[in-house]
Amino acid sequence: MQIKKFIQPNFTFKPDEKLKSRKLIEQLFKEGKSLSYFPFRIIYIQPQTNLSHLQAAFSVSSKNFKKAVERNRIKRLMREAYRLQKFSLKNGLNEQGKYLAVFIIYTGKELPLYETVFEKMTVVLHRLEKIIQEIPS
Repeated sequence: MQIKKFIQPNFTFKPDEKLKSRKLIEQLFKEGKSLSYFPFRIIYIQPQTNLSHLQAAFSVSSKNFKKAVERNRIKRLMREAYRLQKFSLKNGLNEQGKYLAVFIIYTGKELPLYETVFEKMTVVLHRLEKIIQEIPS
């Protein structure tokens, strides 16, 4: 009798999951593909290898939000929504042996509520999952 191992969701956002490599970020903006779902613009690329199967970075335009306090608040909301929902995307990448670097940019012009960010992030991550499944290994 085989016992299936239950994988418990890991709701963390560890340093190796953060996109910090300047080379990879430059490559992302040069060669990456993008998708938009208001108020987010997502740029993604499949690098050859990374420390983690899924790396993400977040940004908010200082053109739309002059105060750093507001930009930091929006980034904090985005990271939290991402952290709680990345599990299925990360599992899919692990199973397929793929890597993904994602840069999420907030393009809205007003401060969002957490509920809005959470709902929109859900849609964005599901779209990324579908895109990754369609790409051959």
